[in-house]
Amino acid sequence: MDLQQFVRDIPDYPKPGILFRDITPLLADPAAFSAAVEAMAEPFVDSGIELIASAEARGFIFAAPLAVRLGAGFVPIRKPGKLPFNLHSFAYELEYGTDELQIHVDGIQPGQKVLIVDDLLATGGTMEACCRLLERCDAEIVGCSFLIHLVKLGGEPRLNPYTVHSVLRYDQDDEEVELSAQNEFPGPSV
Repeated sequence: MDLQQFVRDIPDYPKPGILFRDITPLLADPAAFSAAVEAMAEPFVDSGIELIASAEARGFIFAAPLAVRLGAGFVPIRKPGKLPFNLHSFAYELEYGTDELQIHVDGIQPGQKVLIVDDLLATGGTMEACCRLLERCDAEIVGCSFLIHLVKLGGEPRLNPYTVHSVLRYDQDDEEVELSAQNEFPGPSV
């Protein structure tokens, strides 16, 4: 199935010069959504994944069905103030400020095999922060899986040494997102 046909391009959203990749048509089609989940899971089927971890919010859309598909648990990584129990936290730099991610202290046990999932890899800042947070938990990060990878935005090197798998790669020189727009507007997670 050609999943790219289910990704709608929205020019100039959320501001002029941005080409937004809208996945809602893919999510609305049961066969496409199922094929996307299967494609995100495929390289990791025999990896002994114990947990899927994902940062809010669109990553959760794919993380839960991937956890079911791989026979794993799901651990949410959230922004401050969203989790009610004792926490591990990781603060990280954005282009214009800082942000923080948190996970419950009992969410991941040392040595557990974890796959980190998100809908989109762009600049890689949030996913790199997820990796650092899980490293603090002594997780064994097996890899990172994405539906979409905006290659020109350079996020993949930030995730070394981990395996990066993406189902759809956009290599063209789109004016996808400026770094400042990533930090100022809701839109694709990075």
